[in-house]
Amino acid sequence: MPGVSARGLSHEARRQLAVKLTRVLALYRSILDAYIIEFFTDNLWDTLPCSWQEALDGLSPPQLATLLLGMPGEGEVIRYRSVWPLTLLALKSTAWALAFTRTPGFQSPSEFQENSSQSSRLPAPFRKHVRPKKQHEIRRLGELVKKLSDLTGCTQVVDVGSGQGHLSRFMALGLGMMVKSIEGDQQLVERAQHLDWELVQTLEKEAKRNPQVVQTSPHLCPHHVVRWVDPTSLCEDLLQPLECPPLDRTRLLLTGLHACGDLSVALLRHFSCCPEVVALASVGCCYMKLSTPGGYPLSQWVAGLPGYKLPYRLREGACHALEEYAERLQRAGPALRTHCYRAALETVIRQAQPELRRPGVQGIPRVHELKIEEYVQRGLQRVGLDPQTPLNLATLQAHLAQENRVVAFFSLALLLAPLVETLILLDRLLYLQEQGFHAELLPIFNPKLSPRNLVLIATKNPLGQAFSALETEES
Repeated sequence: MPGVSARGLSHEARRQLAVKLTRVLALYRSILDAYIIEFFTDNLWDTLPCSWQEALDGLSPPQLATLLLGMPGEGEVIRYRSVWPLTLLALKSTAWALAFTRTPGFQSPSEFQENSSQSSRLPAPFRKHVRPKKQHEIRRLGELVKKLSDLTGCTQVVDVGSGQGHLSRFMALGLGMMVKSIEGDQQLVERAQHLDWELVQTLEKEAKRNPQVVQTSPHLCPHHVVRWVDPTSLCEDLLQPLECPPLDRTRLLLTGLHACGDLSVALLRHFSCCPEVVALASVGCCYMKLSTPGGYPLSQWVAGLPGYKLPYRLREGACHALEEYAERLQRAGPALRTHCYRAALETVIRQAQPELRRPGVQGIPRVHELKIEEYVQRGLQRVGLDPQTPLNLATLQAHLAQENRVVAFFSLALLLAPLVETLILLDRLLYLQEQGFHAELLPIFNPKLSPRNLVLIATKNPLGQAFSALETEES
């Protein structure tokens, strides 16, 4: 994905990027604020400029992927079927130019070429019970944390929001780091402890079969703590060292893999306030769960900008996977009609019960195999309405005929969504820099596997060129 790299941007350049982002988001706020399920009830298509409607109307999903969401590769020329209005071209160029790039700086063969479910770069014992996406994530983040720990002389890593402990287990038993895992769910911690034991048994058996393999010592298992981390206060369990180092020698590194909502903010605050925390490597997620104010904005600079506010709808949209959706458009599969079906259902719900707006509809399996009237009937039942409500089939078919328009509008919103994520992460960089810390943002995961792939790295002493070593992929 093209875009701007957070690496190498001066403090002033980051501030000016925030200014540009708030202005652009304000300009296209009507698209970002819209809910696609209200496409028909709120007549969203007619909210677009007529020239945009003419350019986008009738485009197939693959054409949308190439012309709207795509950017030309080296030597490639995108050929438009008609002359697009300059305002639409400006939107596309601006969206690509101002968003932080999610393309990693390294180039290497896919670790899933030989087996789509088994990473060739993660040792087999660590792949058990772990899905491919998570295999990729724990390997990449674990290796980065190891490098950052070595560079900053950390004595202990604290994995916050550790879940079933996949990352903690790899860092401790795979990379030899001393790891404490903090998780608020007792059941997840018990599961993590069972998986720790299971992995140790596997590693011991391998060591016996192959004496050349160094047997992992049991004390390197992660130390699990059941504790809910309150974003508004410091967590003593998080800061307590596992071993008693020499006086004033405790040096902690905090990490979180897709720390949800305010949990990623809690990591920032612990880093800022606690002298024993000397480094941070955090991958955020679920921006819609951020407290506002409280979790956003954090920096004085962003809080002072006109139009800095990001309502729930904008933050929720920032969590969508642009790269994955572009691939879906290229495949042009029938599952793309789901948005159109749901928007049509919303019109029937409003007719039956006008005060019921945007109700959650539990998943309806194999939507693309259903006729639209069948989907609407099941949807009515899901929200507690009479599934036998008389339907205007002609109206439903007319809605279905606009499927490509629904997809086009959704694609416009998705094109802008990375700008929202960029502003949120930029605010965190500025917050840390305002306090005199050193912070960088690196794309660490393959965005097609893991769209929330930007890791925020912070240290209390400058690392200079050493930051570049964190971005590289091991051969």
